[in-house]
Amino acid sequence: MKNNSYLRIAGFLILALVLIELTIEAETDWAFQQYPVIWGILAIVLVIAIAIEVSVTALENMVFRSLKPDAQERYKNLKAEDSEKQFSGIKRLYKKMLNQKPMEKEDEILLDHNYDGIKELDNDLPSWWLYGFYVSIIFAFVYMGYYHIFDGETQTEEYLAEVAQAKEEIEAYKKANPDLIDASSVELLTEASDLEAGEQIFMTSCMACHKADGGGSIGPNLTDKHWILGGGISNVFQTVSEGGRDGKGMVAWKSELSAQEIAQVSSYVISLEGTNPPNAKAPEGEIWEPETE
Repeated sequence: MKNNSYLRIAGFLILALVLIELTIEAETDWAFQQYPVIWGILAIVLVIAIAIEVSVTALENMVFRSLKPDAQERYKNLKAEDSEKQFSGIKRLYKKMLNQKPMEKEDEILLDHNYDGIKELDNDLPSWWLYGFYVSIIFAFVYMGYYHIFDGETQTEEYLAEVAQAKEEIEAYKKANPDLIDASSVELLTEASDLEAGEQIFMTSCMACHKADGGGSIGPNLTDKHWILGGGISNVFQTVSEGGRDGKGMVAWKSELSAQEIAQVSSYVISLEGTNPPNAKAPEGEIWEPETE
């Protein structure tokens, strides 16, 4: 196949890929990432495109062989002219951007410098290089003005702004999907509405074993710094969700409470620390201190 055939096949594949991306909705950025079958479709398209090009080339050769010698010669001349005209504008622009003298005029730019028979030409710099250099100068002034005169937002500031926006989006996502919380992602809730909801859950489900004031009855005292299975929101969430010690701990509440409700009641339990209710049960477990990095 000729170069034009390769270009047509590449263009056909690119067009097919663009159409697929525009017509198929995907949760990821690219449809072919979510649907690997698209690669199979593109392979089929490639085979069809190659088959078409081969068929057209074979038909063209058959027609050429059927021509008389003089007609074949005219055909060759026409193909040569077409090839010469193809991309002629781009070729002229390319030569102009190089800014080179033709070989027959090199004596006009020949320097007196001569070393062992080797002479040097005084060629001008290529236009594309000069234009790129001028653009870099203009860019430098624009950059300096934006960042050093008009106090433009630096890359560090852009990064911090994007991080802050990402945190806001994460918080919004968590609020919109509260049941996706687990022990590794739960955060201590401090809003009054969350603590009130946690208190209501505690009074309904936990008071029988821990007393209304959290001082402890069958279950341990929740108001001191001692914890049997670890303190902190992650450990408390895990204990409430999965239950206490096998055979003598409390039951798992994950089947009765949603993840958001477990986070609320766990946050309320932590808020009881230091309340020192009367007749509180003796401490059990060990003093828990948060890990420091």
